[in-house]
Amino acid sequence: MTNDNSSNEDVNGAAASSGDAGDNLRVRTRRRRPRWRRVITTVCSVIAVLIIVPLVAFFAAYAVTKVPQPEELQNNQISNIYAADGSSELARIVPPEGNRENIDINEVPEHVRNAVLSAEDRDFYSNSGFSVTGFGRAAIGQLTGNDSAGGGSTITQQYVKNAVVGNERSLVRKGKELVVSAKMTREWSKDEILEAYLNTIYFGRNAYGISAAAKAYFNKPVQELTVEEGAVLAASIQRPSQLDPWTNRPEAEDRWNYVMDGLVGLDSIDRNQRSAAVYPETIDPATVDQGSIAEGTNGLIKSQVLAELAANGISEEAVNTGGLKITTTIDSAKQQSMVDAVHSRLDSYGDDVRSAGVSVNPKTGGVEAYYGGDDPNGFDWANAGLQTGSTFKIVTLAAAVEQGIPTSAMYDSSPVTSGDITVTNDSGVTCGTCSLAQALKMSLNTSFIRLTQSLDNGAQDVADMAHKLGAAESIPGTDQTLTENGETPYEGITLGQYQSRPLDMASILATLTNRGKYIPPHFVEKVETQSGEVLLDNSEMEGTQVINPDTADAVISAMGPIAGYSNNHDLAGRQSAAKTGTAQLGDTGQNKDAWMIGSTPQLATAVWMGNVNGQPLVDMTYGGSMYGSMSPADIWKNFMDAALVNEPAENFEGGVAADTSTGGGGGGWTGGYESTPQEDTQEGPAEEGPAEEAPAPQDNGGGTGEGGGELPDVGQMIEDFLNGGN
Repeated sequence: MTNDNSSNEDVNGAAASSGDAGDNLRVRTRRRRPRWRRVITTVCSVIAVLIIVPLVAFFAAYAVTKVPQPEELQNNQISNIYAADGSSELARIVPPEGNRENIDINEVPEHVRNAVLSAEDRDFYSNSGFSVTGFGRAAIGQLTGNDSAGGGSTITQQYVKNAVVGNERSLVRKGKELVVSAKMTREWSKDEILEAYLNTIYFGRNAYGISAAAKAYFNKPVQELTVEEGAVLAASIQRPSQLDPWTNRPEAEDRWNYVMDGLVGLDSIDRNQRSAAVYPETIDPATVDQGSIAEGTNGLIKSQVLAELAANGISEEAVNTGGLKITTTIDSAKQQSMVDAVHSRLDSYGDDVRSAGVSVNPKTGGVEAYYGGDDPNGFDWANAGLQTGSTFKIVTLAAAVEQGIPTSAMYDSSPVTSGDITVTNDSGVTCGTCSLAQALKMSLNTSFIRLTQSLDNGAQDVADMAHKLGAAESIPGTDQTLTENGETPYEGITLGQYQSRPLDMASILATLTNRGKYIPPHFVEKVETQSGEVLLDNSEMEGTQVINPDTADAVISAMGPIAGYSNNHDLAGRQSAAKTGTAQLGDTGQNKDAWMIGSTPQLATAVWMGNVNGQPLVDMTYGGSMYGSMSPADIWKNFMDAALVNEPAENFEGGVAADTSTGGGGGGWTGGYESTPQEDTQEGPAEEGPAEEAPAPQDNGGGTGEGGGELPDVGQMIEDFLNGGN
């Protein structure tokens, strides 16, 4: 029985086990899904990730994204620099993105606009900022290798990429592009988007924007483009560098045909017009004026203008995006007269001889003529630190008169000790003891060293006066001007030992001419945006009275006889105040720099010529070593006579001294000598200190002036001078 029971238990247990297994099998069978259902589930999950999640992200980004308004997005574009007349262009400031000039959409012919739509976005006016069909066209083009099938980005997307989000290759950037494009389509009008696009897109040939492209390809304004020409520009957008018809006519024409056919589909032209259309000829890209480089010395004026804008808080961004109209103080006629006058002498020299000329209106401070060289991107000699020679004696004289020492004060002209150096005048020439006015005319080193020594603070007073009158505190290559390593300058400062620029010397002279009222020399008269907003206006710049008017008058009066005295360089029927100067080349007895500065009440001009390669400066017109009374004075006189030919003769308010000395041709005394410091090279004076300069040879015209001729009767000269009331 026991065994039977056991068997029954075994049977029952086995049955139970079999039942449990069946139940488990049934459970597993119920949970297994068909394979097709599992595939559907996976696909749905993928779709959720690929569609629903991006949509959620899109709408979330859409809700928080702010689209700039049209006026907030400024494209880089050309700013123009004009002469004082506001119409004569001197130069252009072209941003890195090229030669762009923004225009209103109404200035673009409808057929040109349609050509762009045909090329880039045929359903532009109906799409939502991004186009599914556009993406489809791009995909088909990739599969078939047909690049002309069109791109995947709408015009709105292209603009957003260029102007808002950038062109980084990433999904994040692409997402931003889609969001901004969609939202921009709702917030901007279609015409606003198209106008912004046409002013932004690159067409090749360094032309950004439709206006620049019309000039780059056809040398005409956009308003004059034909249908065929507009299609050429539109065709270039896809691949500007590769689709220039000048270098790749077959592909450019294939793309052009695609655009022209699209114009038929857009009902912009009919089939007859399409059949008759002929591919137009474009101009040689090598002849296209990129507008990025001004010609000749105008390029140096451009550099001065840019520096002045920056100094006045007008940023590079404002210059590049504002399409600014910059009116300068440059007088076109005077500027041409300066260039002509310089070249009339400079053209006979090699590259080692250079020249500079700066002319400032004393009443306004405006630079009306400027020449620093012919290379628009080269070194600017008008802005360079140069030793000024005896022209700096006018600064010492101003410092003396301001301290109560009159120009009639008598000073000994015999040799004098300056530090450890004995200073003399060339060939031992002296006036004995004569007035400062006469010593200035004769340019006697010894008298002016003594004058410097008699100032309250010596040479420092000369430096301080120069800075008051207009010498810059720092110049290119020199952090502190008119100083000896940050300390008091040597007494040789009065002889032009230290460096100043031609621009500084013109400014100093302008201040003296303006009766001691300093007006900062400047190139910019007015800066305006395209909308007419004035960013800078120097038309009524205020001056500062830096010295007593009587002081300035006295110095100008003492300078009165010098132009005629210097090889008969009197101006035609006008009063002038002038001073010559030279700087020697080491101890060679030869010169390396020669100056002529001089003014009328309307114009203060500084002219420099120099040998920049450490060689003697030889005058090709007069022969021998060059002096300020030679070619520099020729340039000065030729320029001043031409520049003022249509202006009335004006007299200095304080008058000028009469030249009572005898001599031919304008009353110049035959036998004057100018002296300057001795120096080694262009870079600086010799350690020996100042010394006299050699006399200039006699001018063939009769009267000499700055050197040459037989020595005068000094006693008679002094008597004549004193009798003249000087």
